[in-house]
Amino acid sequence: MTVKRLFDISLALVLMVPILPILGGVWVIMRLQEGSAPFLYISPRMKTLDQSFNLYKIRTMRSTDPATNAGVAGGDKAHRITPLGKFLRRTRIDEFPQIFNVLKGDMSFVGPRPPDPNYVRAYPGLYGQILKDTPGITGLATIIFHKHEERILSRCRTQEETDAVYRRRCIPRKARLDLIYQRNKSFRLDLYIIYLTAASLLPLPKRKAAKWKTVQIPAE
Repeated sequence: MTVKRLFDISLALVLMVPILPILGGVWVIMRLQEGSAPFLYISPRMKTLDQSFNLYKIRTMRSTDPATNAGVAGGDKAHRITPLGKFLRRTRIDEFPQIFNVLKGDMSFVGPRPPDPNYVRAYPGLYGQILKDTPGITGLATIIFHKHEERILSRCRTQEETDAVYRRRCIPRKARLDLIYQRNKSFRLDLYIIYLTAASLLPLPKRKAAKWKTVQIPAE
């Protein structure tokens, strides 16, 4: 077992203490608001070119035909996000169930975001390199590109447009950032990325290490 894996398990067990009551509270609120609608949104993702797993998230959209759930979320799905879902997305609480993915060994705390199987099949060469690292809850691409990606996709009005824009504008830029992380990864960098993730949600000082001042969103 690697140092990173030991760290992931230890941190996950520690975070279970505050996370489980929060998940319980959200479950109660959703039951009161939506009755028996599913609490979790379970999505197939890839951890290697040929190994998939089920990614866990709190459901933030109204239930509908599964066919309309395909692909990434853009402006075409914005009308389906519930008021509670907007809060969960903004605070990233919807990602909390992924702590169980970490405990199962499907994910790490830091790494590339786990891709949809359709995109892995479409770009096996690219994802074959990226998925040499275990997918993560957060990562360098998440810290730098996540909000920009949301703005790009929010302007899309159909599922087809969202998919096309994501393939053209998001996948290449996120991949470059994931590969920057891959070339520079270290335990110290993982700790720094975790800190920056926490600082984006909590009132913590967001100090930027000089080494990363030159990292910008890659050009299209």
